[in-house]
Formats: sequence, C-alpha cells, structure tokens
Amino acid sequence: MTEANVLVIDDDDDILLSAKLFLKQHFNQVVTCKSPKEINVLLSHNEIDIILLDMNYQKGASDGREGLYWLEHILSIDKDYVVILMTAYGNVELAVQAIKKGAVDFILKPWENDKLYATLSAASKLRQSTKKVKKLEKIHSSLQNDIARKFENIIGSSAPIKQLQHTLVKVAPTDANVLILGENGTGKQVFAYELHKHSLRKNHIFMHVDLGSLNENLFESELFGYAKGAFTDARDDRPGRFELADNGTIFLDEIGNLSLPLQSKLLTVLQNRTVTRIGESKERKVNVRLITATNMPLNEMVGKGTFRQDLLFRINTVELMLPPLHERAEDVLLLANHFLQTFSVKYHKGISRIDDKAGKTLLNYHWPGNVRELQHVIERAVIMADGHEITETDLQLSPQRFGSATPVTANMDLEEMERMMVQKAIDTHKGNISRAAAELGLTRAALYRRIEKFGL
Repeated sequence: MTEANVLVIDDDDDILLSAKLFLKQHFNQVVTCKSPKEINVLLSHNEIDIILLDMNYQKGASDGREGLYWLEHILSIDKDYVVILMTAYGNVELAVQAIKKGAVDFILKPWENDKLYATLSAASKLRQSTKKVKKLEKIHSSLQNDIARKFENIIGSSAPIKQLQHTLVKVAPTDANVLILGENGTGKQVFAYELHKHSLRKNHIFMHVDLGSLNENLFESELFGYAKGAFTDARDDRPGRFELADNGTIFLDEIGNLSLPLQSKLLTVLQNRTVTRIGESKERKVNVRLITATNMPLNEMVGKGTFRQDLLFRINTVELMLPPLHERAEDVLLLANHFLQTFSVKYHKGISRIDDKAGKTLLNYHWPGNVRELQHVIERAVIMADGHEITETDLQLSPQRFGSATPVTANMDLEEMERMMVQKAIDTHKGNISRAAAELGLTRAALYRRIEKFGL
C-alpha cells in the first residue's frame, strides 16, 4: 500500500468506478468526483497528494483547454500538487503544453492498469520527496531564525573580542577555510554562524556537524551519503551533509576527534571538491564553504602524528583563537545581562537586573566552563529568582566552585606558597598583570619574572 491519497476527476461514471476499484488496492485513499468545479471543496476537506485530472468535460470537446485551465487553477492553490492529466485523445502537442504548465505526466484512456499504477507510484514518490524538502526547509528556516535571534551579535567589548570582530569583517565575505580554536564553551558555533551570516552564502544552508558525537562507522554515510542497497538499512538513496550544504556553509565541529583514516577521507573530499556516496562510483561536485573548530591542540597533534599536517594546512587558511571568558572580564556582565533578558522572556519572569553583590560574584568567578557555563548559571538564576532582580543566592556559585580558591596546606614550603599567591592574584584579576602586580606589591617586571620562574 502506497502512502498517498489520490483524487480522480472525470465526467464519466465508468471511468471513476474503474479507477477507484483499481487504485484503492494500492493507495491509502481514493476520492472521486464528476466536476472540476468541486475541486476547491475537495482539496480543502481532504489531504490530497496526487490528482488524476481529465482534460475534457463538455460533450464533443477534445482540445483539452478545460483540463489546462483546471490544471492552472489547482497549481495556483498549491504549486506542489502532483497533477497527472488524462484524455481519450492522444495529442503530442497537447501533452507538451500540459507538461510546460506544470503537469507531472500525461496518460491516455483507456489505460493499462500496470502503466497507471507505475505512473501514480512515481508521482507519489515525487510528492513525498517534495513534502520532505518543504519540511526540511521549514526546519532549517526555523533553526536559522532561532540562531539569528539567539546570537544576533557577538556580545563583548573587550580587546580580544573587538579584534575577532575586526577579523570577521575581513574574512566572512571570502570563501577562505576557517579554523576556530578555543576551550569548550567559548562560543565557537556562534562565531561559525556569524561567519556564515555575513558571507555571500548567507541565503543558503548553514550545516552544523558535530564530529565528536558522530559514530566512526557512520562518518562516511552521514557526510558523503549512500546509494540504495549499499548496506542492510539503505532502503533509499540518501545525500550526505556535504551535498545538503551545497552552495552554503558546512561547519565541522570537534574536528580534532577524527581518526587518521577518517582524516584522509575528509582531505580527499576537500581537495577534489567532490563526494562519492557509499555504494556508488559516481563523483558528485560540491560547492561549500568550510569552517572547522576544535578545543584540541592540532599543532601538537601534528607533531605526535595523530593529526595530518596536510589536512591542517587545508582547513586553516584563517585561524581564529577564541579567548576563555576569564581573559575577557569586561564582557562578563554584558553577557550576563544579555542572557538575563533572553531567559526572562523565555520563562515569563519580570526580572530586570542583576544586583550589585551578584554582579561582583560573577566578576570574581573563574568561569572554567566559559560562556556556556555563564549562560547556564544565569538561566538557573532566572528560574530560581523570586523577585525582580538576580541576587547572589540565586546564582548558586559556592566558594568551592571558584577556580581561584586553591587551599594552602601546612606542608607547603615558602616557594610553593609564593607560587600559589602569584597564581591566585593572576586568577583573581583575570590575567590582568598590572592589577595582579599591584595586589602583590610588585612591579610588572618583577611579577613577570615570577611567572616565568614558576612556569605560570
């Protein structure tokens, strides 16, 4: 049984009965009617996939003009309806005209049942394919809108962020491959999307692929696609992520997790700009802009032989290093207030501000989880808050969670205690050497000597 609903329109009762008796054996639902004037009502009350439409309704008519008129009318309601025209008068010119106006196929009466079924079966596959594409487009549009709202701009006024924004302006309009480096939670996906949003490919798809969560056995089928019958569960042809992202941007996150054999396969695709689906020998051209990201030290991995040097050369035409949040302390409250507004709306809370004590707590925290951790902390605080502002209690940042709170034990010697004091001052002031030196009563030069001495 084919998952499709068929509407048959013909002024001949015998044709309608014959079509219904045969087609209901193969399709979910078969609806029939004698007059095309009923089309609007039938389409509004039934989920129709395929329309089998006669071309002549007036006695003696054989020119097919009525069928062409109703064809245009149906497609004006929804251009994705699959319409097959039928007539007792074979006319090549008429068939060509019908196809040009949007008909999917043209069959002659009386038909052969096998041919009718084959025609409608092919039409059903076309309809299902169109529906899937529309669904994917809606999902993509929704995701893109959601991402655009969530990451309207890169939030920050610190020097590192301003420098990155300056680089983005230069790099985004090009097709240069970009490698984004940084700790977990620093916003690598945000920057990748900003590159896409300001590129010449912004009206095409942004395809995010998390290589870290992708099973190694599924790598080729997910990225490059497969042909029907290529393996046990391959029931249909399926394009891979590279094909789906054609003319757009593909963002390969956690690229440092790839094994050497998979690195080799990816390099071949990037060099040739083609993909070959599993089970096929045909090469398919792909035109994508590549952005990759990782928190792993790729240069060190190249030295150890765990990452291909030629692949690294291929992916990092431009390299962006995202700073950890504790190195951009000026941005903490900007980001916190941004997340506050977002989650206050999401959870229908009338929270307007972060109080001063909570603000100081946010500034003094080390943020080992970076921007992502800050986002989660503010989301939880918004949920837990009772009043119209976020308090220190709402943040739930206990002293044990502060990265700078390192215990001093009785077994430490003087040099070790000095090292810890230097480290604590640097952490407290988020890497600001001038402030750390002032707290320790040292000059900047003296502090730098101690940093070098202790390897900090």
